[in-house]
Amino acid sequence: MEAGTSDRFLRLLIEHSGDAVLLEATVRAARSRSELVAALPEEETRRHVRALVGGVLAALEDGGPSGEVLAAAERLGSDRARQGVPVAAFLDGFQAGRAHLVRTLVDEGRRRGVPDAALLDGVTRIDEITTALVHRMVHAHRVTELETTRTAREERGQMLRQLLHGESVPVAAPLDAAVPYHCVVSDVSDPAVAARLETELTAAGPGLCGLVDGRFAALVARLPDPAPGAARGGGPLLVAAPPARPAGVATMYGPSRRALRAGAAAGLTGLRELADLALLTVTGAEPELGGLLAAALLSGLDPAESFHRELAETGLAYLDHGGRIGPTAAALHVHGNTVKYRMRRLRELTGRPLYDPAGGAAVSRTANWWWALHHWLADGTT
Repeated sequence: MEAGTSDRFLRLLIEHSGDAVLLEATVRAARSRSELVAALPEEETRRHVRALVGGVLAALEDGGPSGEVLAAAERLGSDRARQGVPVAAFLDGFQAGRAHLVRTLVDEGRRRGVPDAALLDGVTRIDEITTALVHRMVHAHRVTELETTRTAREERGQMLRQLLHGESVPVAAPLDAAVPYHCVVSDVSDPAVAARLETELTAAGPGLCGLVDGRFAALVARLPDPAPGAARGGGPLLVAAPPARPAGVATMYGPSRRALRAGAAAGLTGLRELADLALLTVTGAEPELGGLLAAALLSGLDPAESFHRELAETGLAYLDHGGRIGPTAAALHVHGNTVKYRMRRLRELTGRPLYDPAGGAAVSRTANWWWALHHWLADGTT
């Protein structure tokens, strides 16, 4: 292939390597061919598709896969083995993603007038590169799979999965059947991030960590400081259930997963107590009721008005801080008089007070306001 046509095909690939639409379509193709890959968080597939495209691009520019690209392929194979995805299912997803990528590039190349010979030569080079990557991925997957199977860690991981799924299993070290443990769940699927979280969670006391249903989970005797009820730092969202003995942790796993979804939708991060997310979890499961409340209580607000959104955000913070001006102002980084003004305007627009601790049924009224404001802000179309 002449240098000019080769360069045209390479430029075509370079342009598409950053195409978000192509990336998402390739992710969908990979997930559609393998149920086990589809069961993993979508971001995990997206991360590896980026690595595939980037690896192929680098290899085309360098004349072949570099040591760094081959090492990335090995990491991908090892990651899938640790996540419990069989090599056949893993390769189905990889080949589906590769086929979609090549098909899209060929179609786009023809649309732009790239000669068929140049396209054929380019696809052949991509096939050579992906074959080398597949060999490395399969080898790394098998090595990791054998190592994992032979280690006590896999046995402990299997025990963790069985306990959280409610299966009857003998409780062995590092757990004690008579000791209560916090069930901690997350959406983290990257083994490297999971390893860091395991170190942080087990630093405060004994525990058992692993990937369950493709995501990091743990049973720990103690949670890291600060005291329960406060969010613990940033980082990925983790939900911690109240302590229960190993035989009873399965009853905590489902509610914790639901709370995790609600917290993620609300943009929360860090380690959170399950009890602190109870209202958010329950209200998030009933969007229709939230919409009814928002329509009834907030009909005077217009989602298209940025000032009205400021009023709603201030009202929500006001409720979260017990109707106190000072803490609300500090949380919003505004002056106390600003909070007072916004609350007055919110009352004028809605026709009723937001917080009235002296009135009857104050708790239910406050909860309804909180739910309405939260839904209105999240929906943006009420």
